[in-house]
Amino acid sequence: MSWGFLRDLLSGVNKYSTGIGRIWVAVVFIFRLLVYVAAAENIWKYEHDEFECNIKQPGCENVCFDHFFPVSHIRLWALQLIMVSTPSLLVVFHVAYRENRERHRNQKLYKSPGERNGGLLCTYLISLILKTVFEIFFLVLFYKLYNGFEVPRLVKCDIRPCPNTVDCYISKPTEKMIFLYFLVATSCLCIALNLSELSYLIFKYSIKWYLKRYIKKCQGSRSDCHT
Repeated sequence: MSWGFLRDLLSGVNKYSTGIGRIWVAVVFIFRLLVYVAAAENIWKYEHDEFECNIKQPGCENVCFDHFFPVSHIRLWALQLIMVSTPSLLVVFHVAYRENRERHRNQKLYKSPGERNGGLLCTYLISLILKTVFEIFFLVLFYKLYNGFEVPRLVKCDIRPCPNTVDCYISKPTEKMIFLYFLVATSCLCIALNLSELSYLIFKYSIKWYLKRYIKKCQGSRSDCHT
């Protein structure tokens, strides 16, 4: 898989983000995308070939591997990276829509197409909510699929065509568990950043809206007094 598109997407969103949003982009790019490409992908590269059971019954290793690893950790991580990054496309598309609208009408409709106000602010908030939901969903999915955030050294399998309960050994369990913990930690950090940015924007624009309403009310009261 080429990760160039995801890198370009994150770079494009960066200029429309808040300070917290830029930290999120840095965390996703450096601590998740680069770690995935540079190290994690190689650790799980031959996970099926290195999964060994103490019996050579045809088909036994395959069904045991499929039972304990219904979805590869690394592929699920890749899917998570894609899903948590794509909501940012909503913001990019909205800005592109504003720019295209100005071109067609040949007039300035916005102070800046990338300024977070009105519809773009709603789109930005929706993208934050979607990113948070995807992060939580994948953490729960990881936990449910693998009965916790651990990689066991030994698993016991008694699924047909295995003739009896056999011992199966997972390659590099300690190394895989370290990266799994790293994945969970970075996911939790991204959730915290998304919630912080969401709270910050809601608070900021609520105060702004309240002050604007208060000033308008004061101006209305003065005009009534003059009348």
